[in-house]
Amino acid sequence: MESLKEGSNQLESILSDTQLPRFKRLWLASLIELKLLFYIAAPSVLVYMINYLMSMSTQIFSGHLGNLELAASSLGNAGIQVFTYGVLLGMGSAVETLCGQAYGASKYDMLGIYLQRSTVLLMLTGVPLTVIYIFSKPILILLGQSSRIASAAATFVYGLIPQIFAYAANFPMQKFLQSQSIVAPSAYISMVTLLVHLLISWVVVYKIGLGLLGASLVLSLSWWIIVVAQFIYIAKSERCKHTWTGFSLQAFSGLPDFFKLSASSAVMLCLETWYFQILVLLAGLFHNPQLALDSLSICMTISGWVFMISVGFNAAASVRVSNELGAGNPNSAAFSVIMVTSISFIIAVMLAVVVLVLRHFISYAFTTGEIVANAVSELCPLLAVHIILNGIQPVLSGVAVGCGWQKFVAYVNVGCYYVVGIPLGTLLGFKFNFGAKGIWCGMIGGTTMQTIILLWMTYQTDWKIEVEKAKKRLAKWKLMEATPEKA
Repeated sequence: MESLKEGSNQLESILSDTQLPRFKRLWLASLIELKLLFYIAAPSVLVYMINYLMSMSTQIFSGHLGNLELAASSLGNAGIQVFTYGVLLGMGSAVETLCGQAYGASKYDMLGIYLQRSTVLLMLTGVPLTVIYIFSKPILILLGQSSRIASAAATFVYGLIPQIFAYAANFPMQKFLQSQSIVAPSAYISMVTLLVHLLISWVVVYKIGLGLLGASLVLSLSWWIIVVAQFIYIAKSERCKHTWTGFSLQAFSGLPDFFKLSASSAVMLCLETWYFQILVLLAGLFHNPQLALDSLSICMTISGWVFMISVGFNAAASVRVSNELGAGNPNSAAFSVIMVTSISFIIAVMLAVVVLVLRHFISYAFTTGEIVANAVSELCPLLAVHIILNGIQPVLSGVAVGCGWQKFVAYVNVGCYYVVGIPLGTLLGFKFNFGAKGIWCGMIGGTTMQTIILLWMTYQTDWKIEVEKAKKRLAKWKLMEATPEKA
């Protein structure tokens, strides 16, 4: 805890020292920032990639049962499960803003209350989301999906109902730990859970023969293993002794105000996750929906796996920016943004090149069909562009969370995604008969516009003003904790 604080203070001191030559100042600052970023980003990337790999492996197990099962699990994941993931992860991002800034300001006692309050809200939100899962079949049919695929997808979705409440418990704990730069324990927990998940999935799907339902039930179980293990760590670890002091009735106070920030965070992230969810749903409306769904879902699964790297940097950006703003270090906050965005972009370009090189072979990890493989190969150039954009956009969203800009970014997402991206993609896909390529091109256009706006917004930011905003935000919430009956 203290070493990270020292590194942060040292970084601000170097960046503020105008007596140092510019090159030396940037070099020393870069070394410190790289160390701080690596400490957060490396295990964060590992956590998100492993967690995503659990879902990806479930889809692979399902896909090897047949093309229908692959389409069903893809539709269940992209059409229903991603909806819940976006809502709950977005609401959990409120913890990221408040805990990150409170930790930077050394107001450790506030973090545990934020964790509990967020968990209560997310658990309550999980109840209406369960209803959507229960009625997933008629919902998918209403959205234009074939009855055969919708029925199989619903079977898969039923097994994911316990996962809803695992998400509700996991995301606040994950953000609580990340805000304190405690990420490695979550990585170890995820690694062990993944091994358990693969073994149990193989037994349940292939040996016992429970098929799609068994595969999704095992995925839910794996998420609950992560939840229990993380809570035990928080409750027992010495590193959390100042930020977790046990359960408190204050978790039930101030819920309306906390919900407002959580809702803004949820809307911001949901508009992003639903955007690509709609891509898969639109694919189900084509003349050959199974081929379109299979090829697009494989590309989106690969994109999602690579996206986990950017999400790890998103977490690092959010933690670094919120911590520095809470500590009153505007120069360090600005420098962190530049460093994390640059590193994430470089990695994304490298991965995009790998995808293009392996474009003819990628699909065989999911299915043995040559027709699907050819369709995936044709989509890979778009996948490469998509990966490069995801090297920038999620990091800038992490900066927005660290600063508390969720409401503004939500408006940007509405305009770029739903006024430009989806209508343009629909026009190219259906009117001009470009099919899946057309839909994806339109949606990439929306993402490009959003990325440019966020880049400009970040470039124009006055970080000294953001420091003052962080102080006012913490003062407001601290007052609410002191007078919970008035919250």
